[in-house]
Amino acid sequence: MKQTLLRDLSKQTKLLIVITVMLVTIIEILDMTIVNVALPPMMGELGANSDQITWVLTSYIVSSAIIMPLTGFLVTRIGRKKLLLINIGGFLTASMLCGLATTLPFLVLMRIFQGIFGATLVPMSQYILRDTFQQKDQGTAMAIWGLGVMVAPVIGPTLGGYITQTLSWHWVFYINIPVCLAAFLLTLAVIPDTPTKKEKIDITGLVLMVIGIIALQMFLDRGNSAGWYSSKSIQVLTATAIFFIATFIVRGLLIKDNIVNLRLFGNRNFLLGTLMFTLFSIGIIGIISVQPLMLEHLMNYTAENAGLVMAPRGIAAGISMFVAGMLVNRIDTRWLILAGIIIADIGTYEMSVVNLQASFSVIAWQGAIQGFGMGLFFVPIAMIALSTLKDKHIAEASGLFGFGRNLGVSIGISIISTIITQETQINWNRLGGHLKQTSYQLQRWLQMQHITLDNPIAHQKLAIQLAQQASLTAFVDAYWVISISFLVMIPLVFLLKKADLAGGAHTGVH
Repeated sequence: MKQTLLRDLSKQTKLLIVITVMLVTIIEILDMTIVNVALPPMMGELGANSDQITWVLTSYIVSSAIIMPLTGFLVTRIGRKKLLLINIGGFLTASMLCGLATTLPFLVLMRIFQGIFGATLVPMSQYILRDTFQQKDQGTAMAIWGLGVMVAPVIGPTLGGYITQTLSWHWVFYINIPVCLAAFLLTLAVIPDTPTKKEKIDITGLVLMVIGIIALQMFLDRGNSAGWYSSKSIQVLTATAIFFIATFIVRGLLIKDNIVNLRLFGNRNFLLGTLMFTLFSIGIIGIISVQPLMLEHLMNYTAENAGLVMAPRGIAAGISMFVAGMLVNRIDTRWLILAGIIIADIGTYEMSVVNLQASFSVIAWQGAIQGFGMGLFFVPIAMIALSTLKDKHIAEASGLFGFGRNLGVSIGISIISTIITQETQINWNRLGGHLKQTSYQLQRWLQMQHITLDNPIAHQKLAIQLAQQASLTAFVDAYWVISISFLVMIPLVFLLKKADLAGGAHTGVH
């Protein structure tokens, strides 16, 4: 079989394949986070308000989420190499046009194309690695590839802040061009192709899936800003998502030739691995998305410094990925997954007790602990999720596994944003109730400020202090909820089948 022959390639060719898939992974995932810090200058130049500018993020997430589950279908229809070249070339062109955009509608349109062409890059890279390396060698290969998946979202804010501050927001898109060109040339040179097959397109399943995913992603993205179910549009999106996704799932389980093979979730390791990856992404990527807001708005960090303090998380994740890559063939993979969850939870819990006086080193250390857990978790979960599937299902399963990550990102940002918004208001009212003229703490604070309560400046300073404390408490509440969610994942680890990644999978749980 061709898939078996791919594993007989030279070591040099295999190394180039790993570099190629890491590059395509980085360019896709980096674009999900690098743009965030560039939104404020975009607003001014494009004449958009805070609600309109979020479409720059939403358009990319929604279009990517629609295409990602179709990875297996597209590989079968087009072929692996040709599909990869089309997507890299399309992503490069869309990135260049994003940088040239002078109006918001045009930028949003190009971001949609970025999402379409970038959607299959990550699952295809995972599929190519599985197809190129023997089980015993996949740990190291997956660790290198995992640098793109887990480290790219961490360095995104750092790189985005630096580029925006030193150049302009246009360059957060132009930076993709040299990386895409390198990935395109390497793909031409070293990525083997696969045979194609003209399968019938399940139009009904495709329509159900597309409408359902669009409604779900719009619900998650717009829910908090629209006030959730006080908004008619959110109610309509909820009903639409439930109807179309439920119909898609029921129909997909009943018929054989659904556009997406939902029967893959009948495999225990794939089901649990994808679920755990989704849950982990909800917490980790959610934190990575909102922490810069806390640092910049409450602790007066610049965008560049906010990125720098988050960098140790990415460095620690990279180190632990290589550790995990060396250990996956030597110890029970589930112990690595468990260790990753616990260490990430410790780092998250430490974040839940932070205060406004926390130093740069304290915040960096908390992130590093969390990052080390990320790396230990990611490599084994990505391997064990696909370990008991047949080779012919890997491409499609990789797409669904990647979709779980994207869905987790959307859910995480939505939940955490909601917690912060609502808790800020609750904390404002609660803390404000303690501000009584006879309060000893208030009188002491006034003395330290060398002002009296009759002074208008006192009211302004109190309002600022109250807002900061209310907002900080909301952030740490969100971190505490995420810490609890990690603990909920622990029982799932023991439901996974023990996988012998050097030669196969056992059927029992030990």
